[in-house]
Order: sequence, then C-alpha cells, then structure tokens
Amino acid sequence: MLKAYDIREIANKKVHGRTVQDASPLPLFWNHSGVEVNCDGSELWIDLEVDHGFHEPWIAIELNGALMSRRMLLKEDRSVCLFRSMTPGVVKNVKFYRELQAMSEDDLCHVLVKGFRTDGNFFPVPENDFKLEFIGDSVTSGEGTYGANGDTDWLAMYMSSSRHYANIIEKAMKADVRIISQGGWGVYSGWDNDVRHQIPKVYEPVCGLSRGPINEALGAGKPNDYEAWKPDAIIVNLGTNDNSSFNTPPLEIPGMGTFKNRRNPDGSFVREDLQKFIDAVYDFLRLLRRLNPTSHILWAYGMLGNEMKPAILEAMDKFRADTGDDNVAFLDLPNIDEVTVGSHGHPGYKSHIESARVLGEYLSQKFGREYREPEGNL
Repeated sequence: MLKAYDIREIANKKVHGRTVQDASPLPLFWNHSGVEVNCDGSELWIDLEVDHGFHEPWIAIELNGALMSRRMLLKEDRSVCLFRSMTPGVVKNVKFYRELQAMSEDDLCHVLVKGFRTDGNFFPVPENDFKLEFIGDSVTSGEGTYGANGDTDWLAMYMSSSRHYANIIEKAMKADVRIISQGGWGVYSGWDNDVRHQIPKVYEPVCGLSRGPINEALGAGKPNDYEAWKPDAIIVNLGTNDNSSFNTPPLEIPGMGTFKNRRNPDGSFVREDLQKFIDAVYDFLRLLRRLNPTSHILWAYGMLGNEMKPAILEAMDKFRADTGDDNVAFLDLPNIDEVTVGSHGHPGYKSHIESARVLGEYLSQKFGREYREPEGNL
C-alpha cells in the first residue's frame, strides 16, 4: 500500500535549482530545477500542482542516472508515476526535474512538487562537492536539443536540460548544477533590440523571470541565498542575442522610446552602441563577483557565432584592470555546423556534447577534477 509524504516530511531528499528550499509545495522555477530521492520501494509517484497559459511545462525523469521519460505537464496533471513493479528493498535513485526555462511571458506557468507516494523508504542523497552555475540565453535553455533539424516552431517541447551541456557535465564531473537562462535575452539587449530583456537585471532574486501574483506568492522575487549555495564556477554563455540586435529592425517600447543597435556602412558595429554592450558585460562581471566572491567566472561563448568575442574580451580586460581580479576567463565554444545544428536553427544535442567536452576539459584542468562521460544509456 502506498503511503503519502508531504515534501517537507522527506528529510532524505535533494533539491536542485534556485528555489525556496523549505517551501511546501516546492516550486521548480528554473530549467533543470527538481527533486532527487533514493527510494527502496517497488513503486514511486510524485504529487504535483501544475498550471500554465500557452507554454505547457515539460519535465524529465531519470532513474539511476539514465533518462527514462520526458513529457509535457498539463493543468489536470496531479500525479506522475516515476517507477512501478520494481524490486522492493533495492534502492533506486530518481531525479525529477523541469525541462522548460522560466517563462517570463507566462505568469501562470508553474510546477509545484507537493510530495511523494511510495511503499518504500527514503534514504540520503549525497551532496556533490563541486558546484556549477550556468547562465545564458536560448542556448542555455536547451532550445534545439529535441526535434528535427527543419522544425522551426518556437515551442516548449524543443527546449530541454536533459540534452544539455550542463547535464552532461553534471554527470561527467559529479557536479551539482544550476541553470539560469531565458531565450531571446542578452546582457544589454534582447535579440529584437528590447533593452528590457537583460539577464543581469533578473539575476539577484530567486527567480526574477517568474512574475505575477502566483509566482510572487511562491517566493520568486525573494532575495537568493548566496551563502547557502556557492558555485565553484559560474559559466556565462551570453552575447548571441546582443549580436542579433545589430541585425534586426528598431524597436519602439511604449514609454521608453525607440531602440536600435546599429552597424556602420562597412558592417562593423557603431562604437557608441557597442560600448553599451561592453559596459553591460563589465557591470555584470562586477555583479557576479559581488554576489559570488570566491567563484571562478568563465565566459564561454561561440555556439551560435562569435562576433561579440572582441567586445567581451575588452570588458573582461577592463574588469581585471580596475579590480585586480584575475579569477575570470574566456573560453571559445565550437560553433554549430550542418552536422550539429538542431531544431529552430539552434545547437542540437551533438553540439551540446561537443561544447560539454570543451568545457569539461577546461574545468578539469582548472579544478583538477576528472571529466568522464557516462557510459551506456546514461
């Protein structure tokens, strides 16, 4: 017979991603946020509360480290079976996590974990001693990692963290990972010249992207506890949408004016507009360092072109010169090609595997840790 447990009753659980740790129900705000348990039952269910507007959230389920299921959640979903008919008394590791990024334009979208039901017991899930935070745009939201190469619809089902360089590195380096990302957003400007879409502006709270009365009540706007979870490294993959803004039409924002990042007749960037991006990168580095004094900051960029690289390097050089802080670095990531492109013209799973290897090699050398890709179906 299955016994129901409120999420707060389960001391032996591991919560992934930025959230309000002691909340019941437990909100999963960001992609790759979730709950991990070790359970020896023959059957395990997770109890949820789900709502959304247009963008239905997707989730993934891993059993003993292997991806077993991926599906959308609908409003009527109240429970999801994580496994059943398995050998009782044998401990199984189960990780349930959100695949979809935080949806800044869907105030109704939320996934809440209310608890579990099982005929077994829960056992401790060990903490890893290596922590990584990934910050980015649609690439870091895993857009393009599922779906056919020719699929171009902008839909939740094409985004994931299960086929993501962060998830690959998490397994290969035995790390705990957090992801903070939003498709279309940049450091200074979104892809369409929308200067309201700046990742640095939403970095400080628990989840500055989840808005509306429901998410506010869940604690999305609360200050994040930077003392409780200190990343060894912060990997920033931003600049792609700022680059795109130089190629898209002007945008008029009511009450703010018209915005356009411009190019010169020869195709180069107008220095005045490029400087806004450079200043935004510089300011973001200072913000990251203020909130994460000991973390190594790695700007890893290039999966969708690298035209902003010189500007990023200029901002990093100024940051080093002004602060004397050398605990920052830049890393080139491999650009997509006809083999590694995925859906919606974004990096596919093969591209994420390539970038994970480049990142893994760098982090391995930097921190003296082994990067070993999982074997078999993991």
